This record gives sequence, structure tokens and C-alpha cells, in this order.
Amino acid sequence: MNPGAAQATLLGMPAALTAAQARRIALVAQGFGGDRNRGVTMRQVQRVIDRVGQFQIDSVNVAVRAHLTPLYSRLGPYDPALLERAMGAAPRRLFEFWGHAASLIDVNLHPALRFRMSGHTDMWERVRRIEQEHPGLADRVRADLREGGPLTARQIEHQEDRARDHWGWNWSSVKYLLEWSFSTGEISSAGRNAQFERLYDLTERVIPTPIYTRPTPTVEESRLELTRRAARALGIATDRCLADYFRTNLTETRRTIATMVAAGELIPTPVAGWDKPTYLWWEAVLPRRLRTQALVSPFDSLVFERSRVLDLFNLFYRIEIYVPQAQRQYGYYVYLFVMDEDITARVDLKADRAADALMVQAAWMEPLAEPRRAEVATRLAEELRLMADWLGLERVLVRPRGTLAADLAAHHEAAGP
Repeated sequence: MNPGAAQATLLGMPAALTAAQARRIALVAQGFGGDRNRGVTMRQVQRVIDRVGQFQIDSVNVAVRAHLTPLYSRLGPYDPALLERAMGAAPRRLFEFWGHAASLIDVNLHPALRFRMSGHTDMWERVRRIEQEHPGLADRVRADLREGGPLTARQIEHQEDRARDHWGWNWSSVKYLLEWSFSTGEISSAGRNAQFERLYDLTERVIPTPIYTRPTPTVEESRLELTRRAARALGIATDRCLADYFRTNLTETRRTIATMVAAGELIPTPVAGWDKPTYLWWEAVLPRRLRTQALVSPFDSLVFERSRVLDLFNLFYRIEIYVPQAQRQYGYYVYLFVMDEDITARVDLKADRAADALMVQAAWMEPLAEPRRAEVATRLAEELRLMADWLGLERVLVRPRGTLAADLAAHHEAAGP
């Protein structure tokens, strides 16, 4: 019996899924539904890493940085020092590279991403011009890292400013060389400083030796490993969802899917209402019911692929950061509120340190959740208070914008600070 048939038999998985079943599978695959009230340990952090594979990084810091929120969404209030340890201290569990986008990625995936490093060409013409204009600069930058790393681009620039009569380059040239070497895997990010700048260092000093010295898989083996991790993280997915998760080529991913179907790792399983073929990961779990609540950031892996969000939750979702303010529908930095098996509300959040408050700039009820309005308002108010406490903020302040704002404001006014 192949692994897919064995697991499907074990779980009594249906030959076709309802939309609600697909949602439960997807949420559990992403690590939702567990106990969020216990003290969080590194073991729990590792379980989330094993499930989702990556935490996307973004420079916007309105409420809390994007890479910090996936663990909070799944585990509840946790000490961010745990994530700092996972991405820096031995044994390193995460490394920074290009996954879905700039991301903290499971360090075990480093070998599978080497093909992306070796194939990187985006900045080559600019780098070649810099090397022609500043002979020896690339060697000097590498020497600086070898002797003093980890270093930021500004630190290397500052060191060389002392000898500008000899070198005479500007910061952007150094930065380009560092980013090129980062993208090609020659150097890596050892972490971020307080200004959120990358701390560059030689890759052999960043990636744990047992992983760094692991043989490089073929491109086909690499795509297979990335698609497996995507399938595990998604539970039920289309070919586009599987390709989008680590941004692999769709045509090549379809070939990989065929290989996985033949091996029983992916099981073709229709989902009611989806107008495209869908594939079930052979170890996917279908709970009878799901009881959870969580705020999910715009860069969470649950909502990477927007058409998937529409299929799963009947919710049209776009990040409006780059939309002119007057044209925004929901707000600047909008979190989704997952309640049990649905997304029931959206809130535009900002951590206002000067006011010592978590500001709810706008709050919107999802129309399909309208029959549960009172429950949504109560549970969302609880979740906002929990997030405010996690961020060390005294109050939750709700501004009068959005279809759920009045309900939320009433809850927080009644509760007091």
C-alpha cells in the first residue's frame, strides 16, 4: 500500500472534500488549533518551523514586524528571544534567504535552495560594472567580513571611509556587492541589528556545519523537497498554491506534482466549489471541528496566495500598504481574524508607543460572519487585549471606522484599560 492510501485509510479521509473540510485541513496544516495558553518553549517554536517552513520578513513595522507574528498567531504570547535564538544561536534553526519572499527559512532547506543561489543573475550587470570601476573592492569586502564579521553594509563602508583616498567608493557599491553575494549564497545574514539592517557574514560561519557540508541535491531533487514542504504546510492545495509557497516555477512544479502523485505523497482530491484540480498531502489531518482564534498578519503563510484565500474563506484580500490612503478600502496594515474555521473580521492595527496603546484604526465584520456578530466582537476584543499585553501596551483604542468598530469599542470601554 502506498503512503497516501495508507494515511487516507487511517484517517477515513473522504474521496472529495467540502469547503469546510478543506478549511480545517488547511488551518491545521498551518499550525492553527493548538493550545495557545501555555508557556511557549523552543520545542513548540520548532514544531511551527517544521510545519510552515518559513516566516516572511518585511520592513514595515506598524504594529509588530511580520516575521514575529506567525509564532504569536499559532502559539499565543511568546518571548521573541526564542525567535532570536532560533535565527542566531547554536543550534541555528532558521536562516535568511529568498523563499516565498525574503524570509527566515528552516535551515534544513538550505541545500534545497542552493540551485536558486547558483542561478541568481538579477544584479550581475551592476556588479560587473562596480568591479570594473573599483578593482579589488569585492575582495576587500570579503576580507572585511572574514576578519570582522558579522557586519552591516554601513560598518564596512565606515571602515573604508578611513581610506577613501585609496578606495574611493560609495556605500551603494558595497551594498550591491553584499546583496549579490547574499543572493548567490557566498555570504549569509547572521541576523539583524536594532535598525533592522542585515548583519552579513561568511556562509560557512552562519549555516551549521552538518548542513553546510551536506551534498548539494540536483535541481529536480531540490524542487521535490520544496514542493513536499509546501504540500505539508498547505494540507490541500492547487498546483499554483504549491508553486507559490516557495516561488518555484509552475511548469516544473507540475512535473514534481506528477512524481509525488505517482509515489502516493499527493492524492488528487476534489474540493467542492473549487474549479481547479486539488491535491491532498498524504499526512494531512482532518479534525471533526476546530476551536481557535488568532490575528493573522498580511505576510503570514496562511494567506500567501490570494486566490487560495478566496477559495478557502470566500474572502477577497489585498495588502493596501502601497495603495493611496484615499483609495484604501480596509486600511494600511490589516490583520485577519481567524475564528474557529473562518475568517470573520479584519482590523487595521498600529502600535502607538507614545499613547501606550494598540490602535484599532478600523474594524470590519466579514458579511458571512454577520450571524455571529456578538461572538466575533467578544472574541476579537479578547484577542486584541492579548496582543496589546504581548506588545507591552496598556490600552486598546478603537477608532470609529468600519462595520465592527462600534461593537469593539463597547467591549473595550466596558473592560477599561
